[in-house]
Amino acid sequence: MSGEGAPDLNTDGAGLRIVVVAASWHTTVMDGLIGGALQALDRSGAAVELIRVPGSFELPVAAARAAASGADAVVALGVVIRGGTPHFEYVCQAATVGLTEVSLRTGVPVGFGVLTCDNEQQALDRAGLPDSKEDKGREAAEAALATVRALT
Repeated sequence: MSGEGAPDLNTDGAGLRIVVVAASWHTTVMDGLIGGALQALDRSGAAVELIRVPGSFELPVAAARAAASGADAVVALGVVIRGGTPHFEYVCQAATVGLTEVSLRTGVPVGFGVLTCDNEQQALDRAGLPDSKEDKGREAAEAALATVRALT
């Protein structure tokens, strides 16, 4: 696991409306990702809305709706853990391509906080929980804020 070289993106979110779209699978991991993102956004001063969807596959449509509703940025959070079927590859590709398309089509930055892990421990290590080594929810929120500021 890296985490090395991550930039410090403590960005001012005052006056921005940020929508967090979050999957519901893997409750413990998702609670950590959402907590990290919301804490970073609250600290930034941004107005925040949280939308929950069933899984990571549904994140792009929720992100597209949030972008169309006037959000300054979207933070997409989810976790997909590899299993014994190709389902992992399909969901990861659909979420990644879908969220990229939302950002490019709308011009609204999408912070990518979708964990794609081989096992649950890798997800827990990145979830921003007390014993985690990384906080990918916080990082995705900070990236979304920093991108909005870079484009304005």
